[in-house]
Formats: sequence, structure tokens, C-alpha cells
Amino acid sequence: MILGVDLGGHSFALGFVRDGTVLSLREFETPRSRTPEAVSAALKERIDDMGSGIKVHGIGIGVPGMLDFDREKVLRSPNFAGWEGLHLRSLLEKSLGIPVRMENDANCTALGEGAMGAARGLENFIVLTLGTGVGGGVVIGGNLVRGGHGMAGELGHIVIGGRRICGCQGSGHLETVAGADGIEARALELGLEPDLKQLWARRDDYRIRPLWDEVLEAIGSAVASLVHILDPDAVILGGGLGPAEDFVETLEPVVKRYLGEPYRTLLELRPAKLGKAAAVIGAASLFSPAGEE
Repeated sequence: MILGVDLGGHSFALGFVRDGTVLSLREFETPRSRTPEAVSAALKERIDDMGSGIKVHGIGIGVPGMLDFDREKVLRSPNFAGWEGLHLRSLLEKSLGIPVRMENDANCTALGEGAMGAARGLENFIVLTLGTGVGGGVVIGGNLVRGGHGMAGELGHIVIGGRRICGCQGSGHLETVAGADGIEARALELGLEPDLKQLWARRDDYRIRPLWDEVLEAIGSAVASLVHILDPDAVILGGGLGPAEDFVETLEPVVKRYLGEPYRTLLELRPAKLGKAAAVIGAASLFSPAGEE
């Protein structure tokens, strides 16, 4: 049995996977400190609780942030302070006592949606995860694009302009506007309740509408740029916001306004289908099927 883990941000998910199917999936709150030690201890506790009597051959872990090419250490994790340069794979392997492989969490989501979800059967697609931050995974010709240093697909760090400082220390990045942390921080500035679900449900409120106008413009322009550059079969919108009711329908005309022809006619936006299970399936797929036997 392979265990897939999505470290996520505010919460993390664990699931036992066999032949691409999630047999059980549970979600837990991430320790507030988000330190490596606290996260490792929480993982061990939950795995011990869930895995009693189950032989786990390997753990695939989706990690938020930029990883080195060999997937041994974290180079930068904007939403997990203090993880820079951390040899996370060996730390977790030592702590958990089980072979560990890791990949960027949004890349894991792309692998999962490609295998069993909204991108199943597609050879060229983009997954944009709109969660605590903004992540992304790009698949071209059926292969995950990793780039020369292993950091391709960091779609949350597309530059949209502005002076807001991102967790990666760059400025004007998509994540600062369209990630849940950024949206909720902006809501606080406006004197609104910082609850993403309620903010979206009340998006027609005159006090809330300007916030969403800014978010939708940022995401729409970023998606249009990606479509122009990569010409995907589809763009899959995941995370907590992507599959929200009417989100795709609300975003589509914004994207089309930025697109030229014939891209505008060919645009296909799809909500992700698998939720947390996508990253869990993708993380588990880091181990070959033979490892499950």
C-alpha cells in the first residue's frame, strides 16, 4: 500500500492509494507553527492512527513550494517559514521510518487530475490551484514540465504588477492577490470578515465586489498569458476556490477579454474534480505500481 500526502497549507490530507484509487482519505489541521518538527510529528501521529495494521511500502508527499531538482530539499516555501534549504525528504524518512518521495504539491495535483480527474485523457493541460497560496502544474505532451532547475510551473509567482511583497520575497505576484491568505488579508484591510467561503458567497455585496474584481482580473490575465504561451487543451482550476459554485463561469469572460483569437474560441476552463484526492493520488504515483505489491 502507498500513502499519499498533500501537505497543503491550512490543512493536510492523507490517503491510502492502490492502483490510482484512494481507499481512504482524511484531512487534518496543519499545526499553527508550520515548523518542520511540528509538521513531521503531526504526520507521524496521523499515519500511526490511520495505518494501524496496514503495511505501507512508501509515502509520496506533495510539498508546497520550490524543490531542488532531485527532490531532496526545499528551496523556498512561502507559506512555511523557515523551511528554506531543509532536507525534507531525509528528515521525514527518518521520522516516519518509511521510504519517502516528494514533489511540489500542485504538480501532484496535476498528476492526479491527469490520471483520474478533470484532465483525464489530455496530453497538454495546466492545473492552477487556488488555495492558501496559488500553485500550478503544467503537463505538455503527457509529461510534467519540471524545467532546468526543477522549479517550472510556479504559476502563483506570475508577475501581475503591484508592490505587494510575496512570501518568496518577489513583488507583484499573482499569489499575493489570488491566494486565500492574500484575499483574507485584503478583506481585513477593508473591515470585512476574513472568511474565503463567505466572501465568495457574498460576492455581490457592494463592499465585497471590488475585492473580487481585483482577484478575478489578476487570475484572468494570468490564465490568458499561460494560454498564449502554452496553448493547452484545457486549464483546470483547483484548490478551494477553483471548483466553487459559478467560479469558472464568472472567470471565463474575464479570461476571454484578455485573449486574442483564435485562443478565445478554443479556451476551455474546467473545475477540478478530485479535490484533496488529486494531490494524494499524484503523490502516491511517485512510487511505481510495483512498489504497491
